[in-house]
Amino acid sequence: MAATFESSKMSEREKTIFQSKVFNDPIHGHLALHPLLIKIIDTKQFQRLRYIKQLGGAYFVYPGASHNRFEHSIGVAHLAGELARALRTRQPELEITDEDILCVQIAGLCHDLGHGPFSHLYDGMFIKKQKEMKRNERKEEKKCPELDWKHEEASKAMFDYLVKDNKLEEEMKHWRLDLTKDLVFIKEMINGPLNAEAAQDNEWPYEGRGQEKSFLYEIVSNKRNGIDVDKFDYFARDFYHLGMKNNFDYRRFIHFARVCEVDGKKQICVRDKEAVNIYDMFHTRYSLHKRACQHKVHTNIEAMITDAFVKADGHIKIKGSGGRKYTLSTAMEDMEAYTKLTDRVFEEILFSSSDELKEAREILERIISRDLYRFLGEMQTETPEDVINAWKEDLKEPLDHGLRPEDFEALDITLNYGMNDENPVDHLHFYSKENPDKAFKRRKEEVSQLLPTNFSETIIRFYCKKTKTDKKGLSAAQNYFDRWHENYKQDRDDGTPENSHGGNNQLI
Repeated sequence: MAATFESSKMSEREKTIFQSKVFNDPIHGHLALHPLLIKIIDTKQFQRLRYIKQLGGAYFVYPGASHNRFEHSIGVAHLAGELARALRTRQPELEITDEDILCVQIAGLCHDLGHGPFSHLYDGMFIKKQKEMKRNERKEEKKCPELDWKHEEASKAMFDYLVKDNKLEEEMKHWRLDLTKDLVFIKEMINGPLNAEAAQDNEWPYEGRGQEKSFLYEIVSNKRNGIDVDKFDYFARDFYHLGMKNNFDYRRFIHFARVCEVDGKKQICVRDKEAVNIYDMFHTRYSLHKRACQHKVHTNIEAMITDAFVKADGHIKIKGSGGRKYTLSTAMEDMEAYTKLTDRVFEEILFSSSDELKEAREILERIISRDLYRFLGEMQTETPEDVINAWKEDLKEPLDHGLRPEDFEALDITLNYGMNDENPVDHLHFYSKENPDKAFKRRKEEVSQLLPTNFSETIIRFYCKKTKTDKKGLSAAQNYFDRWHENYKQDRDDGTPENSHGGNNQLI
């Protein structure tokens, strides 16, 4: 019979190794996770991530993109530990503790707990569209704060619910975690300061760790420049499942990562010779979004799923705490209800026989039978709001051939390096081999003359919702869009770059 921990003379490290579990991951190989991470994984709140696609509707475009948030979260937890341990080994003076590393890994494991059905579709498209529709129905002019809801907020709430519902407090104390300071630290790493307004008035906005450990906040979700292990995992994992090549090697970054002091705070820096590789990393992000996440068929399908969810909202009831019922768009207000909301709502609608879900069901049936919205065209622009407003104004005029404004969909797609129109490498510091403790920046021109000058672009895509059997309607919609696009270009004579160059505002 195996000896118990009480009767054995195992060290704390040996006990941890003994209780760890090994996962065989297709991306990172065999990886061992801390016993506390296993306790978190073996909960219904975390297991829910098995049923949420990492790339949302991309699975309907790329047959290999069947991976879920579950395995991505495990991968991020693993890489968070790898980077933290590498820094501790390389720089013992940082005094990174076992508890620091465990907290960083928990943050990596739980950073995506708040994702809804089809990942970014839920908060980026469905919630936004539903709230906007409700606001327009109430004829409210002022901006609604609910429109700014992001899944990271639900990740923090779901983490609290997970800990409480599964009574993990004692387990956490067993591994010497502070139930106040360390739990705050974990949630801060997921989504920044817990009290954002109060944090604006403080030089150091965080409560979980002091400035001497500021670099730990850059491992899972780097608010400074976007270089973090979350990206390292999803680059490798998404490209693998999409059947594409990933040119960025995160192992090299981890090898050359080093903490230096910058303006009184400690930041994760990298060797100066790695500057080109960092630019390659951000181009890899752009390429992933361009080729897959924002593929024109992918965005088409996600627009259709969004429309189906909007029509189904209110007709699907999800039981939450206290027996209260929630809808698709309100489930994130209650974590008990939200735990039950996954991609499986797609099949619930698709296979329903309810008359109330008929319109939603018909849209999903069109996806299955590949009767997608018709792509009419797309245009690059530096003024997306002007383009969409002009489009909507034109749709107010009488339309021919039975066309209606609701037959059209205009989607604005932004592609960038992760920091809107900024160059994220401007927010990264480097160090040299000769002086590894001195941090400095590298101007883009010093790295290469062949690097991009712009770091963001916006594309407006136009679709018609008529079915493929309505050939006359689709033809009329295509003709209408072509005429509108030509007239729009001719009317734009204000000398802006997108008109004067004749290339930014063109059909692609």
